[in-house]
Amino acid sequence: MNVGLVSNTFSGITGGQDALQNARTASDKAVFADLVQRLVDQDDGRGTISSSQIAEKGRLNGDYTSGFSGTFTSQADKTAVPRGAAANQANIHVQQKNIDKTSELYEKAMELESYFVKQMLSEMRKTIHRAEESDYARQTYEDMLYDEYATALTKNAGFGLADQIYLSLV
Repeated sequence: MNVGLVSNTFSGITGGQDALQNARTASDKAVFADLVQRLVDQDDGRGTISSSQIAEKGRLNGDYTSGFSGTFTSQADKTAVPRGAAANQANIHVQQKNIDKTSELYEKAMELESYFVKQMLSEMRKTIHRAEESDYARQTYEDMLYDEYATALTKNAGFGLADQIYLSLV
């Protein structure tokens, strides 16, 4: 049996819809192939990027808090003196150590201090009496707000807990 005859017969039965569908499919394939080729041409040698490469190291995608990455960048921050409670040394014969505030260890120490400050703020927040029940969205927003308060307090208040943690780990 002749394949061309069967194809023409089938196309005649469907009113040409099969030929039209084949033409659309071929067109879609050509458009897709063109898109793939343009993406390949734009590749600058780095290859594809995964979500773990987009987020900063140690942070989750969708974490919109300000964090501590890049807080201290100047040359003076590499040899900073301790502040807050870490600066108050009881023994005057102990040589004071400097802190490298640009290091990843200090960044993690600040995150730990921020966690402690957040716990303190959360307990203080529980003492506020509200007239109405708060819904889930409000609680979530307030929790994010208090995360930012804790971060700002850690950066600016000078508690010195991060300095103490850093000095004890170095």
